[in-house]
Amino acid sequence: MPAQIIDGRKISHEIREKLRLQVEDIGKKGIHPGLAVILVGENPASSTYVRSKVKVCAELGIHSEILRMPAEVRLPEILAAIQVLNERSDIHGVLVQLPLPTHLEPRRVLEALKPIKDVDGLHPNNLGRLAAGDPLFLPCTPAGIQQLLLKTGNDPGGKHVVILGRSVIVGKSLANLLLAKEKGANATVTVCHTATKDLAVYSRSADILVVAMGHAKAINGEMIKKGAVVIDVGIHRQQDEKTPRGYVLVGDVDFPSAREVASWITPVPGGVGPMTIAMLMTNTVRAARLQWEGHHSPDS
Repeated sequence: MPAQIIDGRKISHEIREKLRLQVEDIGKKGIHPGLAVILVGENPASSTYVRSKVKVCAELGIHSEILRMPAEVRLPEILAAIQVLNERSDIHGVLVQLPLPTHLEPRRVLEALKPIKDVDGLHPNNLGRLAAGDPLFLPCTPAGIQQLLLKTGNDPGGKHVVILGRSVIVGKSLANLLLAKEKGANATVTVCHTATKDLAVYSRSADILVVAMGHAKAINGEMIKKGAVVIDVGIHRQQDEKTPRGYVLVGDVDFPSAREVASWITPVPGGVGPMTIAMLMTNTVRAARLQWEGHHSPDS
């Protein structure tokens, strides 16, 4: 029996609807969440992602701004722009859209953010808190993956989760999140990467397999354990002249063969992507609450 589809669009819509009501509610207290996105260069995928984020902000009643900067921008200019956003009281979350042009070091840029405004959860302070089990903001894609598992009854507690990919954005952060001794986590986690030998040995041992390798169709059904839950984080354009756009979107997993083996699987598109945006909105609303409480507490 083919795997059941994990519908990220549907789950994301449910989360966003609850957020919309929260935004309305906190608005009565004078809390109006604001998100600023820094977009460097003309990367088509990044531009598409940013437009999607701005669209969802409008749906939820969250103020949003895009700060567009040329690809040749120098580091001091970006740091100066971040400093301005750090000090603005109407902007509660600041997102630097990755990847950045190669001459810019992401670490230097992300370190410039105030941790309380780092709604992507990638500031070193926030990553450290996540590793310590006391996160301020959860990185958006890992948080979205966790919600996909929980909303479909696939609690990772006690399961063997194998993550293919060690990026900070997905692999390392998701490992820390699912290792936590908390509800919705408590998993045994294995992280594989480019130097891992006999990758299929690990992938076939997974109760839950998360694939974030950055290579189209790198994992097929023969590399997946029967009945495993498969989360595909990748997204790639693959040329297909038979389609009106001339291409189709595929993931890091060969979907047809994987679906014949897995019990649950995310599609591409419509799986992890919508959840990443939903978690960004969740973090932005949380940031607005925290900053309002900080300004209105007796000690402020």
